Amino acid sequence: MAFVAACYGFAGGGMPSHIRTVAILPFDNRTADPSLTLEVADAVRIAMEERLGLRSAAEASADAIVRGTITRYEPDLLLAHQTDPEGNVTVTRRRVQITLNVEIYDQQEGRPLWQRSGLVVDGQYTPPLEIDGRRVALEKLVNDIVDGAQSQW
Repeated sequence: MAFVAACYGFAGGGMPSHIRTVAILPFDNRTADPSLTLEVADAVRIAMEERLGLRSAAEASADAIVRGTITRYEPDLLLAHQTDPEGNVTVTRRRVQITLNVEIYDQQEGRPLWQRSGLVVDGQYTPPLEIDGRRVALEKLVNDIVDGAQSQW
């Protein structure tokens, strides 16, 4: 497996003055869905670019790095169903749930800037549109990372 890092830099938003760049590393994926690795990294990268005005940097020279582990993925948790007069059951709502450990690490000072273990995000969807629920869950993830990180700085 090739190791690829997407790298970006902070600008503004109450960040410590020495944090100018950040590398977003591919998350370790302990689930059966290999596509989550890229989807999580892309979602975090896009949010940091758009919300924090980031610019590229290599991991070795980045002031901070974002890294983590995807520990669980549940794509089809039952939320609601209907039963017709003949007793046939139709699932009407499901939920995607992703559990992660996330850290933003200050490489210059050698300490975590922000971290969460067991962060759970979810998104509801109408079957069979799992991708819609996944999109909502990823948006919640990036909101938690960006908002949590800014509140710590």
